[in-house]
Amino acid sequence: MTNDKTIDPAVKTMLEIAEAEGISTAFSRAAAMKQCPIGSKGGCCKNCSMGPCRLVGKHDRGICGATRETVAARGLARMIAGGASAHSDHGRDMALTLLAAAEGEAPDYTIRDVNKLLEVAELLDVPTKDRETMEIAKEVAEAALAQIGNQRGEILYLKRAPKKRQEVWRKAGVAPRGIDREVVEIMHRTHVGNDQWYDSILMAGLRTALADGWGGSMLATDITDILFGSPVPLTAQVNMGMLSEDEVNIVVHGHEPTLSEMILVAVSDPEMIEYAKSKGAKGINLTGICCTANETLMRQGVPTIGNFLSQELTIVTGAIELMIVDIQCIMQALAPVADQFHTILVTTSPKAHIEGATHVEFDEHRALEIAKEIVKMGIDNFPNRKETRIPKEINHLVAGFSHEYINYALGGFYRGSFRPLNDAIVQGRVRGIAGVVGCNNARTCHDYSHEYITRRLIENDVLVAMTGCGAIACAKYGLLSPEAAQYAGPGLREICETTGIPPVLHVGSCVDNARILTVLSQMATEGGLGEDIADLPAMGFAPEWMSEKAISIASYFVGSGLYTIMGSESPVANSPIVDRFISESWEERIGGKLEFISDPEEAVQKALEHIDKKRAALGLVEYDPTRFGQSGDRLMQQFIEAMEAGLPVNIYSATVPQLA
Repeated sequence: MTNDKTIDPAVKTMLEIAEAEGISTAFSRAAAMKQCPIGSKGGCCKNCSMGPCRLVGKHDRGICGATRETVAARGLARMIAGGASAHSDHGRDMALTLLAAAEGEAPDYTIRDVNKLLEVAELLDVPTKDRETMEIAKEVAEAALAQIGNQRGEILYLKRAPKKRQEVWRKAGVAPRGIDREVVEIMHRTHVGNDQWYDSILMAGLRTALADGWGGSMLATDITDILFGSPVPLTAQVNMGMLSEDEVNIVVHGHEPTLSEMILVAVSDPEMIEYAKSKGAKGINLTGICCTANETLMRQGVPTIGNFLSQELTIVTGAIELMIVDIQCIMQALAPVADQFHTILVTTSPKAHIEGATHVEFDEHRALEIAKEIVKMGIDNFPNRKETRIPKEINHLVAGFSHEYINYALGGFYRGSFRPLNDAIVQGRVRGIAGVVGCNNARTCHDYSHEYITRRLIENDVLVAMTGCGAIACAKYGLLSPEAAQYAGPGLREICETTGIPPVLHVGSCVDNARILTVLSQMATEGGLGEDIADLPAMGFAPEWMSEKAISIASYFVGSGLYTIMGSESPVANSPIVDRFISESWEERIGGKLEFISDPEEAVQKALEHIDKKRAALGLVEYDPTRFGQSGDRLMQQFIEAMEAGLPVNIYSATVPQLA
């Protein structure tokens, strides 16, 4: 039965087909394989060949003498390091692409957002006066690469944080020095026989996470904006119904916009379209999965057909000629599934090979040439298509809310400002802010926690910013469209109906959580809501997390001063001391705390309690949903009824003719 595995009708349909045909998927493998009850709680150490040591029951120490606390802390710190390395290495690749473009070695890339380039140049201490754009771009790329390898002092992007937050970091000793340095140091610290005190290990882990959030990930987002343009809102479609019955279906999946943007250029080439028609297709249909989908979605409006747990099932539709993957969140299981259909699976990154897939290595120096070569493979495969079973589900969303757009949408064209948003929180129209991010997890009901938590938050007047697979999840249930204002509380609904924004803002891919940090920083420095991110009535969530990247993201949210809740059982539950440390001790030292709560409603209630606590600490009015919305709604209804009755109405007056 699939009822308890997903709430997405399209995924449910394809899962039933996969089960009937005996096709292995993440869902079926999760059902057949139990989690290790020791490792899942942080009770297993395999850092040397004397182990693995299982610290359960009467066993409180490993062979080397490591305690439960040390083992749990090492495991969590290594997860942070793994996640930080993934997103920050992506940032390095973006900087290398910018450098190649600036030096004329990657002619297919250019600078699409000069203003963003100048802003980043200022942050990285790169002079801009009387200099050519490409000269500035070259030095910005070199400065970004220097930040990744920086050995002393602090990374420069910490300047984006409120001054009070910077002081907190320095006092706690967690201001990151350099991105690579922090990741390597964690691996060194957690090697057998090295750092063996959970306190110092976990604080170093926090510093590594901050190097990711305020370093590698933030650089990745900024450089992507420079090369491909800062997103602005646009309408788009989501879910498997966007696959085409009569066009060549090409899917991009992964995280590298350097690849997906060139694939988009290639499929738009008139010669390629004509070539597709020569093979019997009406054209080429480009769609995406996961964060590559989010990148092309928020800049170009390319439709998204699913998130992490959808990837195998999209191939089961029989409609995909070519799936192009690069890095991160790509299941090795795609290759055997593709073998059962006509789909060609192409890997493109030198860092991510899959046995059984076709490998065409992508090189930014010959980007468009290689993109066309790959697209041609998909077109040539179209005549091999057999039966298709494409679900009909299509949902609409508005994507592309960069922090720059939010700033100017609220403040004005000539001068952006977060003052209107801050004022709405002060007045109680908006109760608070939440960042809901993260993956899907086959151990939970697909999309359920994302949708439930997000819907409950906006019902309670909490404005939500979403990234990654969580954003794709809620888009499938109508929460990322302006019409979703009807599900919001009265105060938030007023804001949404006045500005035309949805109550849930799509702010990008999972690396773009840095945009949320920037928004929160600007809110804190705008005034009226304290002086630090930790003062804000704000929350972080990762309801269905599964990857190390999510642990790093959650940890840099915490390090930035946010109470952050993750779904599922705690991965350090085997050590109650460590579990308390990442909650209570982190909160005492840096203002944020991390908790793992598997029940979505409990998570929502704890979040609302926290938001109200922060409101009270700021001396704001107590949240009261009855104060806003109703009088205006009633007046509007009277206008509508009067107009329908043909009575004269003065739209500039609050006086409405009374109906008999």
